[in-house]
Amino acid sequence: MRSKFFTIPTLLTWARMAAIPLIVGVFYLPIDAKLQNLFATVVFVASALTDWFDGYLARRLNQTSSFGAFLDPVADKLLVCASLLAMLHLNRVDMFVALIIVGREIAISALREWMAQIGAGKSVAVHMIGKLKTTAQMVAIPFLLFDGVLFGLIDTRAVGHVLIGLAAILTVWSMVYYMQKALPDIRAKVE
Repeated sequence: MRSKFFTIPTLLTWARMAAIPLIVGVFYLPIDAKLQNLFATVVFVASALTDWFDGYLARRLNQTSSFGAFLDPVADKLLVCASLLAMLHLNRVDMFVALIIVGREIAISALREWMAQIGAGKSVAVHMIGKLKTTAQMVAIPFLLFDGVLFGLIDTRAVGHVLIGLAAILTVWSMVYYMQKALPDIRAKVE
């Protein structure tokens, strides 16, 4: 029997988590800031691409598992939160925006755990708004990590700020959506 911990899709998810110290750690190296930014951006983009690729491979190779379904969003959340904290430290993202995004991840993870414990996990299953939120974050963060002018035309910090603002709006919207979906089950359990 093949281990669910070490399928190709799960290894890609583990790799996404292993990239986190590289993205954060590069900013502590005594190298040029532009090189730090480029390295962090490339590693983040490669890691973000594994998010799509591991899901595709899991379906294609028939290697989906409950462990992979658990680990994949955890890797996403860790990657996003670690990157946001690094950018907060570098003054590239507003503290309020970072708090919204990190706070939502904690709140919805706790909600999902509780809903699973009361047997109502399906009411907070992943929805398209959550996927849009994740996509917006995964697109915004590389712009903020790069923190320069791309192709001599694009101010990545300005574009990143707009995109991370959009991601924060989608983050709140998705949190409200999941809370509304869970509310009937919460009421039934509490009453």
